Amino acid sequence: MVTITEFQKIGVGLVGFGVFFILFGVLLYFDSVLLAFGNVLFLAGLAFIIGLKRTAHFFFQRHKLKGSTFFLGGVALVLMRWPIIGMAVESYGFILLFKSFFPMAFGFLGSLVNIPYLSSLTWSD
Repeated sequence: MVTITEFQKIGVGLVGFGVFFILFGVLLYFDSVLLAFGNVLFLAGLAFIIGLKRTAHFFFQRHKLKGSTFFLGGVALVLMRWPIIGMAVESYGFILLFKSFFPMAFGFLGSLVNIPYLSSLTWSD
């Protein structure tokens, strides 16, 4: 069993609040303050979960440099109060950063159908 440290628990909370503020900022017509606060919380939570060194290593790998530039540039644009352009740039960077993760995530979601009792609850005729 994997043990979760207190810092990782705090990081999960920070990432959760960051995602909440980002979604709430988008719902309130791209409120730049909420989006900026959400971005800062998300990045801080990521650093708490995997550590500062691994976070820096993740963002600054040679093959992920383009995605990191777009993602962090979008965060900077949001912080400079250009929320719509910043979120568009940030979204493109997010897709570039995590494009290798998407097939695994979709495969996991597809395997949820094979769970006993869950498959009988969903898509039953």
